[in-house]
This record gives sequence, structure tokens and C-alpha cells, in this order.
Amino acid sequence: MSESTITETSLKAALTERLQAVHVEVTDMSGGCGQSFTSLIVSPTFTGLNSLKRHRAVNAAMKDEIAAIHAWSAKCQTPQEWERDRASRGTEGPPLNGTVQGRVEGVDA
Repeated sequence: MSESTITETSLKAALTERLQAVHVEVTDMSGGCGQSFTSLIVSPTFTGLNSLKRHRAVNAAMKDEIAAIHAWSAKCQTPQEWERDRASRGTEGPPLNGTVQGRVEGVDA
């Protein structure tokens, strides 16, 4: 997959299909240049897996895409975990830690 074809939409579609995800959110953190993404992936396939195994599953499923971008982070949850967390925080969205209003500091859009 070439760098120019990697978008929030293409990543969301690939994650949904490859991980049987029931909910996926992807945010381009690079100001639109498609080089840094964060995601929230909710999939029943994560049930019974610890955090490391969940991330390994995502990395294996997204190997080509991850190799073509600069930075990638993923929050992986089961549907039950996602519902619990969503109810407790009252908001949705991928983690935006280390950003300024959802953008990587120092990146011009």
C-alpha cells in the first residue's frame, strides 16, 4: 500500500474487515499528511487477550499500512470494555494523548 492511499477512511475499513471490529475510530494526527494516526478499535476478537496480544494482532493485521506511515497508536478494547468506558467518560474517540487539540505539536497542516 502506498503512502498516498493511507487515510483515516482506508485504515478504518481495513481494521473493521481484518479484525471483525464492531467500532473503529481513526484520527490523522499529522495535520492531514497521512503519516501519524491514532485509533480506537473495538472487537470481540480481543476477548481473553491481554494488551500485548491485542496490539500484536492489530500490528499483524495492519503490517503493510503501519510500515508505510511514521507513527501509529491503537487503543484496543472488547465491546464490553468500550461500553463500560464510554458510559463512565461520556465521550467517544481515540486517545489523543501527547497532542494539542488532536494534532501533533509542531506539525503544520
